[in-house]
Amino acid sequence: MSKKNVVQSTRNLKISQDKGYACVYLQGKKIMLGARFGTPEADDAFRKLHIRVLTDPTLSFLTPQQVTVDSLCCAYLKYASEYDPGHYSSIKTACEHLLRLATGQPVESLDSRSFLHLQDMFVQHSVSRQYCNALMGFIRAMLKWGTIRKLVSTQVYGEAKLIPPLKKGKTRAYEKPERKPVADDVVRRTLPFMSPTVRAMVQVQRMTGMRPSELCAMTVGDIDKTRDSELWYYVLESHKTEDHIGQKPIPLGKPEQYLIAPYLVGKKPSEAVFSPRTAMEEWHAERRANRKTKVSPSQEKRNQQRAKKPRPRQPGEFYDRSSYRVAVLNAIKKGNKALSTDQQIPRWSPYQLRHANATATELEHGLDEAQAQLGHTSADMTKRYSKAQLMMREKLARNRRNPFDTPTGEGNQQDG
Repeated sequence: MSKKNVVQSTRNLKISQDKGYACVYLQGKKIMLGARFGTPEADDAFRKLHIRVLTDPTLSFLTPQQVTVDSLCCAYLKYASEYDPGHYSSIKTACEHLLRLATGQPVESLDSRSFLHLQDMFVQHSVSRQYCNALMGFIRAMLKWGTIRKLVSTQVYGEAKLIPPLKKGKTRAYEKPERKPVADDVVRRTLPFMSPTVRAMVQVQRMTGMRPSELCAMTVGDIDKTRDSELWYYVLESHKTEDHIGQKPIPLGKPEQYLIAPYLVGKKPSEAVFSPRTAMEEWHAERRANRKTKVSPSQEKRNQQRAKKPRPRQPGEFYDRSSYRVAVLNAIKKGNKALSTDQQIPRWSPYQLRHANATATELEHGLDEAQAQLGHTSADMTKRYSKAQLMMREKLARNRRNPFDTPTGEGNQQDG
């Protein structure tokens, strides 16, 4: 008698056959799917059951004692991909380290020593202290998620909460330098080496103070031209602070409209305003314009063959934070190759444009205006972005004089 295919992990859930009918073995239990094996109905029933196993921990055969670290990570990653896509990559990194530590083990076997070891693994991964603390935060969030759904006991979640965050100067993890605003002169020197698409993105972000992710997600349908005769409004479908401040429209003035308008022509509402495909087309057009020799017949033939059978990997429809940052860094590298040693462009990232906007707005208008511009709920958060107060103190220091100095300098002389 053949041994039944008993699947011990939800990651390896498989559809099996029993007398012509489809079934699934999960944690030693056989579940009939109610359809013939190999039919579309059986496949559909299997997909629904798999999703239910990953997202509905109230199933009778899933008790906290039976839940493994593997199944918990798998279920939470499924949840995070839908409800927290912005942090999915970091959550995946945290889960990968946890699986290296305790793969196949029951979640209930984890204790404070396990989480201290996990924290040390984050440090050894050569990431910053701030990111180590963020990864531990994602682990605690996963355990809290599992505790609410009765997958994890409150004791395990409490053990994870006991682990203190890494403190500055008391850990081997390096300290991430504070992000500073990029000078407008540095951006101005970089612009000529960018594609027109990236050049427009940088200028719009600097003027509006948007987050890079908000700028990259802008679609044609998100722009409302009907609210005001002079302003356009970028209405975000979702953003970082929507849970506590609601929908946040971003007004776009005439300078931003001038930069955005050419990228709205001939596009559907669901298409990206700033697309890597457009940037790639601009790059090819620039190369053709700068070409000094004619295209050879063999090259022309290869171009025709590529057109008939394009490469499988093509530029995406949307930029993301990483690809946008890489586009800026490539422009800096391109510029530094063309410039002399004393004119090199310092390295900067798109997020520094948001800091530059905050600083300039506070210097020109005040803290309240800078807070409104960045969409923060508290002025303390705006102060973390704006370096206006530091610049004011620097200006005062440059113009400062000793009030005890006499015209002849006798005030600085010591007696006797």
